[in-house]
Amino acid sequence: MMRVQARELPTQIQPKAMATTCPLLILISAPSGGGKTTLCQQLLAARPGMSRAVTCTTRAAREGERDGVDYYFLTAESFLKRVHSGNFLEHATVYGNSYGTLKSEVLGRMRQGQDVLLNVDVQGAATIREKAQQDQELGRALISVFLTPPSLGVLEERLRKRGTDKRAVIQKRLGVARQEIAQWKHFDYLLLSESISEDLRRMLAIVEAEKMRSSRLQAPEF
Repeated sequence: MMRVQARELPTQIQPKAMATTCPLLILISAPSGGGKTTLCQQLLAARPGMSRAVTCTTRAAREGERDGVDYYFLTAESFLKRVHSGNFLEHATVYGNSYGTLKSEVLGRMRQGQDVLLNVDVQGAATIREKAQQDQELGRALISVFLTPPSLGVLEERLRKRGTDKRAVIQKRLGVARQEIAQWKHFDYLLLSESISEDLRRMLAIVEAEKMRSSRLQAPEF
């Protein structure tokens, strides 16, 4: 499959525009099969002012995928150069392909007044939280949410219903999930998954509440 030639990535962070309320950086994490991809899709559809941070990857583009929209498609050399330059908020290698979230991508969107949504695993979430502790702008905007089914039994049932993995693979995923779920206490919110509509309702409530925090609002003039 042919590799799409990568477009020029955002490298310059523009001055922040004034706004009534500061944009949010919403990080959602979950164990495999926990439903975070579906929740992210629903949240983006419900919040027109929110955008997904486009991830960089070294894997080849699949049919129908567009560079700069679905991913930034990079060569391994280009990706590694950005790693060494400290351009990524987080990055990881999965099944031989590298993935990473550019700091300039996140801050660039936030400074345009957009809330930014990140869909990352537990390890990526930990890295971003660490970076946010060292960066006032990221720290002020970051909200972390851990989404998980109410039990491993429910998660196992969901994985089986997908019909994409053999029994041994499912058991391996459950073992990893057990370790990931144990990290819930490091997130701002724990969302026990019920239905798609209920998960979205509660996620929207979190966003609205965080929007009204006094630390994020521009002081009114009287």
